[in-house]
Amino acid sequence: MTRRLAEVAKKVGVSEATVSRVLNGKPGVSEATRQAVLSALDVLGYERPTQLRGDRARLVGLVLPELQNPIFPAFAEVIGGALAQLGLTPVLCTQTKGGVSEADYVALLLQQQVSGVVFAGGLYAQADAPHDHYRLLAERKIPVVLVNAAIEHLGFPAVSCDDAVAVEQAWRHLASLGHERIGLVLGPGDHMPSARKLAAARAIAGRLPDEFVARAIFSIEGGHAAASRLIDRGVTGIICASDPLALGAIRAARRKGLGVPSRVSVVGYDDSAFMNCTEPPLTTVRQPIEAMGRAAVEVLNAQIGGASVPAEELLFEPELVVRGSTAQAPRE
Repeated sequence: MTRRLAEVAKKVGVSEATVSRVLNGKPGVSEATRQAVLSALDVLGYERPTQLRGDRARLVGLVLPELQNPIFPAFAEVIGGALAQLGLTPVLCTQTKGGVSEADYVALLLQQQVSGVVFAGGLYAQADAPHDHYRLLAERKIPVVLVNAAIEHLGFPAVSCDDAVAVEQAWRHLASLGHERIGLVLGPGDHMPSARKLAAARAIAGRLPDEFVARAIFSIEGGHAAASRLIDRGVTGIICASDPLALGAIRAARRKGLGVPSRVSVVGYDDSAFMNCTEPPLTTVRQPIEAMGRAAVEVLNAQIGGASVPAEELLFEPELVVRGSTAQAPRE
């Protein structure tokens, strides 16, 4: 019992005495705190007291495209924790190849009568992907928040990291090190965040040769294949649209017998877990995950509470984190 009190109290950010009052049905606790404690019980896997089992916490779908990229578990931790503090229980929905689709998850969430849905990465960012399930959510007037850039006209509020600023920071860093042949490893052509990054790079570079832009699936293997093509074309600095793509670029350089950063400099994007532990430690552009996740929950909770929230995009400033994967451009 003592361990349960301590864990729940830590999760919610209240005292063990407050948790005890909720579990014993005593007065003197606000409704928001009460709901947060009950939600924390659910999240931590504890059974509610018998007298409280009929008092179910509100559910919120948290839909992620994958868990292999560390950025998505990081978003899930922040968003899930913020939801629990508001008395909302996150329902994690993760896509797998050949498994349940995003549309299937939306159908399941609607069956569960969820209070809202947060999408952190998904088909909303791809222009050529199916979007009928988003329109279904809009028709049902389900509160929705999207994390990072979406295609136009979906009509949902979004919380995004500024892709243009991210590329500008990375590009200027490589240019300051003397790199003149800078390439990009981006996602598919219909991927909105990648499109924004490409537009920013072209604005900075003035003229960016098409052969210095390579497309890839978001994985280490995709980064390896795309970066290999860029290196063959003489690129010495590579800006990648995710950290796994950047790790693939480093591997591509090494497979060609080229040192990183002595011959090829690589910049990632996200600053996901353990990027300071790679060899070399990865220079990357950090997304402000904590601020973005909490903002997404605030926007969602406002909608759940009946507030009118405009379908606008909140842009958050990224931060360049310089580590060991970038250095002065090699002398010919």
